[in-house]
Amino acid sequence: MINRERMLAEFFELVKITCSTRKEREVADIIKEKLAAMGGQVSEDNTGDIIGGTAGNVFAYFPGTNPGALRILFSAHMDSVEPCAGIQPVLANGVITSDGDTILGADDKAGVAAILEGLRTVIEQDLPRGDIQVIFTVAEEGGLNGSKHLDPARLTADMGFILDSSGAPGKIIITAPGQNQFSITVYGKTAHAGIAPEEGVNAIVVAGHALAALQQGRIDFETTANIGRISGGGATNIVTDKVEITAEARSRNPEKLAAQTKHMVETFETVAAAHGGRADVQVKKSYDPFVLHEDMPVVRICRQAAEALGLPVSLEGTGGGSDANYFNRYGVPSAVLGVGMSKVHTNDEYIKEEHLYQSAELVMSIVRQSAAGRR
Repeated sequence: MINRERMLAEFFELVKITCSTRKEREVADIIKEKLAAMGGQVSEDNTGDIIGGTAGNVFAYFPGTNPGALRILFSAHMDSVEPCAGIQPVLANGVITSDGDTILGADDKAGVAAILEGLRTVIEQDLPRGDIQVIFTVAEEGGLNGSKHLDPARLTADMGFILDSSGAPGKIIITAPGQNQFSITVYGKTAHAGIAPEEGVNAIVVAGHALAALQQGRIDFETTANIGRISGGGATNIVTDKVEITAEARSRNPEKLAAQTKHMVETFETVAAAHGGRADVQVKKSYDPFVLHEDMPVVRICRQAAEALGLPVSLEGTGGGSDANYFNRYGVPSAVLGVGMSKVHTNDEYIKEEHLYQSAELVMSIVRQSAAGRR
C-alpha cells in the first residue's frame, strides 16, 4: 500500500509551485531531487534551450530486479496552464480544489505525484520489476513541445503509460487525434471608406464569407475544426486590406484529417478569390494521431493492473492530444491513463482524494503486471 499522508503532502507541495509553460525550472529541480533520493539515475535534456524555456525534460532510470521483464515508461508533464501562481489547495469532504482564484494544477501534478509515490513504494517494498524509465516533460500545454523535442534515441522502454487524462483511474485512452495548425492571411485592397469605398476590397468581409462557407466545429465523431483567433483592421474610415486568422483541425483518422485540412485551405483560397481578395494559408502539423488495439501488451497490462485493484475499466478515445502522441510516433506504444482530474484548465478544477491515491496504486499494479511479462 502507498503512504497516503505522504502522497497528499507531496501533491500539495507540487501544485503550490508556479510552473508556467516554459518556466518549469523550480519544479524540475525539486522533482530531480526526489527522483535521485529514490535511487534513480537522473538527467535533463536540452529541450529548454531549443524552445526558449528555463528547463528541459527530466529523465530517470531505475534498473530492474527481474532480468528479461518488460521495460516500461511512466510519464507526466510538469507545466500548468494559467493562472498557476499562488495556488492554495483545499481538501474538503474528500475533494481537492484550489481556493478559487487559480487552477488547481491536478493537470498534471496528479500524474506526477502518482508516479513518484507509486515508484517510491515499489522501491521501498523491493517489488519485482523490470527496467523503469520516467520522463517528466516540459511545455506540454499548448503544443506538446517537450515530447516533440526530446531525442527518441533516449527512449528505452517496450511500452509507456502516460498519466494525463481526466476520468477515474481505470480509464484507458487508446486512440487520440492528430492536429494541424493553420495560419491564414486574407488580403483585400485598402481605400478611403468615405470617399471611395468601391475602390477597396474589405479583407474582413472577405474573411467573413470564407468563414461562413467553412465546415467547423464537430465534423464527425472523430474529427473537429475550430477558428481560434481573428485580427485585423484599424480606423473605421479605412477599408481593411489584411486580416489574420489562426485555426486548427483534428482527427483520429489520418485520411479525415487530410480531407478537413484540404477543405479549409481550398475554402479560404477560392472564397477569397471569388470576392476580389486573396488568401495565403500556411499549414503546420502539430502531431500525429495514434491508435492502440485492445490485444496490444500495453493495453492488456493496463487492463490487468486496473482489474487487480478492482477498478472499473473503460477503453476510450479522446479529442485531445498528449505526450503519448509523440511517444507512439517514436515507436513506444503508449496509453494515456485517467487520474481523476476534472474541469481542467479552469478555476473550478478538482480531483477526488481517493482518485489521487488510486492512481499511485495503479502505477504499482502496472509495475507488478509488467514484471511478469517477458521481452
